[in-house]
Amino acid sequence: METKKIWLSLAKMSGREQDFIQEAFETNWVVPLGPNVDGFEHDLQNYLGEDRQVVALSAGTAALHLALIQLDVKAGDEVICQSFTFVASANPITYLGATPVFIDSEAETWNMDPLLLETAIQDRFNQTGKYPKAIIPVHLYGMPAKMKEILAIASGYNIPVLEDAAEALGSEYKGKSCGTFGDFGVLSFNGNKMITTSGGGALICRTSKEASRTKFYATQARDNAPHYQHSEIGYNYRMSNICAGIGRGQMYVLESHLARRREIHSLYLKKLSGLKGLTVFDKPSAEYESNFWLTCIQVNPVLCGFAREEVRMAMDAANIETRPLWKPMHLQPVFAGAPYYGNGIAEHLFENGLCLPSGPNLTDVDIERVVDVIQGLYSKVASLAESAENVAI
Repeated sequence: METKKIWLSLAKMSGREQDFIQEAFETNWVVPLGPNVDGFEHDLQNYLGEDRQVVALSAGTAALHLALIQLDVKAGDEVICQSFTFVASANPITYLGATPVFIDSEAETWNMDPLLLETAIQDRFNQTGKYPKAIIPVHLYGMPAKMKEILAIASGYNIPVLEDAAEALGSEYKGKSCGTFGDFGVLSFNGNKMITTSGGGALICRTSKEASRTKFYATQARDNAPHYQHSEIGYNYRMSNICAGIGRGQMYVLESHLARRREIHSLYLKKLSGLKGLTVFDKPSAEYESNFWLTCIQVNPVLCGFAREEVRMAMDAANIETRPLWKPMHLQPVFAGAPYYGNGIAEHLFENGLCLPSGPNLTDVDIERVVDVIQGLYSKVASLAESAENVAI
């Protein structure tokens, strides 16, 4: 009998989603407007706090795009972006004809290195005569970035911060929700995230004026006229009332999803501790409260006796889905030639890192299966070493 597939991060429903969806059908609110959209935005605003305004959109990528527009990014400009991230953090920069400037990571949080950030800002000014238009730090895998240092540098050069919290709903830094530090913040509700709307995202704004402007751009930039009139380029980026209904249902289980992912992370820490050459990515101090969207490991091939790719292949053979860490943007062919300020950390993490199954559906027995595969590799290495020793004798 085939062993049950263990997935990396599947959505888990609350049971309330269908109620909101059914209501949308019964009232014929199946367009990108309606009570579910308003309700979901309200729920998110209450959850995040800090008096922020939230606009529900079709994707986190759309949110990044609309934020950059409002930050006046245009063709020929430069925008600083974390290199160690998913491509969606960088793509919207190019939508506007601007150039991404990639910054490497620091070792504690795996996020944007503040020292390299300041070096890049000064160097870009020396080379181009102007400062970058925005800075996009990312809270990778739910781990908060060093926002205190990043915000201080950004403020010193008067550069706005667009905070990519797509993977960090529920994460906090110094007791404050990720996504509420920057001039704008971005969330994602893709199927594998903390909560899902099937697909979708949101832009976190500081003011109601910014939220209204976001809605304007997201609904084809229609002017206030009785007919369809457009003075600016707009986009079809609003979230549908159906998808927002899923999101409203998901808000009922957000806290339990957070608790389970953190519990899963603790299980991995406990069961994998003491394994030579293998480290579980953990928060650097109590100031960082990660949602542990995905638990990640680093494999030192010299000390372990096997490489990251061997772990991934062994997991695959055991019907367990894992994933290498994000390939840094400065190594992506599509961004060849883009400015890059590096220290080699992101590249090292990519070469040796792996994301382990972390979804709230996982059982303790599932976690045990994952751990058994890793321990099996250690046993195999030890057995081969013993055989080689016996041959030598």
